[in-house]
Amino acid sequence: MRYDTRARRAGLKGVKALIWPAIFVASPVLLIAGAPIRSRYLRYIYRDEAPQIVDKEHGRVSAHYFVVAHPLLEWLCRPTEALAHLIKRRSRTRN
Repeated sequence: MRYDTRARRAGLKGVKALIWPAIFVASPVLLIAGAPIRSRYLRYIYRDEAPQIVDKEHGRVSAHYFVVAHPLLEWLCRPTEALAHLIKRRSRTRN
């Protein structure tokens, strides 16, 4: 969506502001199961028929961009991603 009007720009600022509380509310779940949730979300966003989250040619930015690029989301998902990576690595060495 293009954010030419004031209302749309205000809506974008609202989305940016609501990401923090949403991540804090979801933080216990993200700490326990963050890696699978994040990977499914990224697969959903980057699927073939999905519109691009950043379309520079048309000057469009999706709200998904702010969620994906948020450092707190990455930080909360890091423990389960590290655990999943460790489990995969150990299962490869046993086989």
